[in-house]
Amino acid sequence: MPQKITMTTPLVELDGDEMTRVLWPLVKEKLILPFVDLKTEYYDLGIEERDRTDDQVTIDAARAIMQYGVGVKNATITPNADRVKEYGLKKQWKSPNGTIRAMLDGTVFRKPIMVNNIRPAVRSWEKPIVVGRHAYGDVYKNAEIFAEHGGKLEIVVTARDGKVTRETVMDVEGPAILQGVHNTVASIESFARACFEYALDQQIDCWFATKDTISKIYDQRFKDIFQEIFAAEYRERFTAAGIEFFYTLIDDVVARMMKTRGGILWACKNYDGDVMSDMVASAFGSLAMMSSVLVSPHGYFEYEAAHGTVQRHYYKHLKGEKTSTNPVALIYAWTGALRKRAELDGLPELIAFAGTLEQTIIECIEQGYMTGDLALICEPKAIKVLDSMEFLDELAARVAAKLA
Repeated sequence: MPQKITMTTPLVELDGDEMTRVLWPLVKEKLILPFVDLKTEYYDLGIEERDRTDDQVTIDAARAIMQYGVGVKNATITPNADRVKEYGLKKQWKSPNGTIRAMLDGTVFRKPIMVNNIRPAVRSWEKPIVVGRHAYGDVYKNAEIFAEHGGKLEIVVTARDGKVTRETVMDVEGPAILQGVHNTVASIESFARACFEYALDQQIDCWFATKDTISKIYDQRFKDIFQEIFAAEYRERFTAAGIEFFYTLIDDVVARMMKTRGGILWACKNYDGDVMSDMVASAFGSLAMMSSVLVSPHGYFEYEAAHGTVQRHYYKHLKGEKTSTNPVALIYAWTGALRKRAELDGLPELIAFAGTLEQTIIECIEQGYMTGDLALICEPKAIKVLDSMEFLDELAARVAAKLA
């Protein structure tokens, strides 16, 4: 066994829930710890610990990412009413992803992990479609009221000088619900620049869409900011690179997306990106075959598994049954974080290790050894369908052989 690669600065490690929590330490044990002298600052974002600390642990974890610069996050539960009952929680805590993203700001870039033996469900897609998701505001930082007896529903803004602006949403007779969402111009500007920089770095077109025909202030502002920044700072750079920035309505871009060859960045508002990144991931093969990173304008990076906690497999695991949960996205969260940490700290051996581990995953799947979700859709048929532990062991043996 070669000498372990030394790290100089810790990663901020954010653990999660259910089946992904079961796999998280196994990914470290089998694929990282034998080769890397891993340094992390650990935060338990499991639902019980978030409940015990009144979600303070989530805030502490975000602050740690601000301190160290790079975090790696497992999948976590965002509790609804059923989850409150299931886990005996104090209340329906907000999404930990939403809390962290609101504190770090920035843009989430999600890119399908493509292998040659799995064709996208959309026949025209030949290259990855990257979803650039704004990571601040919208419904994830909302305020909601249930007006049991109706009444006048209003938006009220009190300026710093005390001036009050009031807008009536609706005057209703019966029960009604009211939701207020916001964003900031500074965050939207950072979102636009992050998407343009990513498109230039990857040499791909950037598409952006809102519903400005209906939302004539909120969505219109997004559109205007993108177009103003592009015209002032990026038009000539895009032209020189041979790529383009394209704007249209969100419903139009969804229709166009079904006929594109791929190889583009799809810039999305926060909720649009939440929904569409899952659609893109699934259409390319699997939610577990998607890399995801939050890039903050303040120089913070958070790598994560973009999928959920795989609740159904977790209940099988609790019964002692084997599961074929695909851990690829979890592994890519680690490789992405290790690579970025290595780039910031000047550790070429660690950069190379992250690349070797990713290459090994692709080769393993393309050679026919994979978990059940991929075996259902691969062509030619899988040589061997592996459960989660077998797949990790297969990868571990291959990585060890390469690094021997």
